[in-house]
Amino acid sequence: MFWLLFLLIACAAAFLSCARLCLAAAHAAHSEPAGGGAHELTLYEAAFLSGGPFRVADLTLVSMARSRRLLLAHTGWATVVDPVGGDDIERSVIGAIGPEGQSRIGAVRRATAAADAVRALADRLVAAGLAVPDGARGGVAGAVRQVRAAALAVVVLAGVSLTMPGGESGDGVLVAAWFALPLVLTLSCLAIARFEVHPYTRWASPTGQRLLGALPKGVRGGVGEAALLTAVAVHGVRAVSDPALREAFGTAQRGH
Repeated sequence: MFWLLFLLIACAAAFLSCARLCLAAAHAAHSEPAGGGAHELTLYEAAFLSGGPFRVADLTLVSMARSRRLLLAHTGWATVVDPVGGDDIERSVIGAIGPEGQSRIGAVRRATAAADAVRALADRLVAAGLAVPDGARGGVAGAVRQVRAAALAVVVLAGVSLTMPGGESGDGVLVAAWFALPLVLTLSCLAIARFEVHPYTRWASPTGQRLLGALPKGVRGGVGEAALLTAVAVHGVRAVSDPALREAFGTAQRGH
């Protein structure tokens, strides 16, 4: 009857992990302050809510390259053309490139993403209830991983129990039926999290996601510089049609 001990362990693991996920999801849901619905997103804010700090860095690099203030070579190097930044994030890019005026794009992206200007942008979005705090996002992701591990543990313990010698005929069906309970619990919790909790694991809170969805469709899918930069903010560098820019970022990512 050792399988009963394994069953207790499996049930405890399933219950505790699912409880942690529920608590983390509830904390994330209540971490969004009221208000912020009338906020009009800037390009930097849309970029952060869509892809985090690295998306902000990519948007800034593309914007400066399009305005001929930065040269992004297909070899993966960034060169300063105009050393005067138009805002704090652009100045962070120029500072990340360094006094020599040239640096690898991958290194510039990492330094810009970690710059004080981008952190200040993140703090403002969190305070406005548009972005998910780091603690809430990490808590939900960790809880989901724990539920997955618990589901795997249930399967392993069930397999061990079924292969243990000394069982009577018909015990296998009973053992499988009992272990199916914690397995169904964990899988159901993961299924619910996939549709209900998953938005909280992204950068944008529900309010932030609604604002992203409310961006003018004509701007997101239209033509012109504003449409291009908005597409980069929302979808990333893959929205760039310029093959030279795409090659520059592709080389940087392969190098990284």
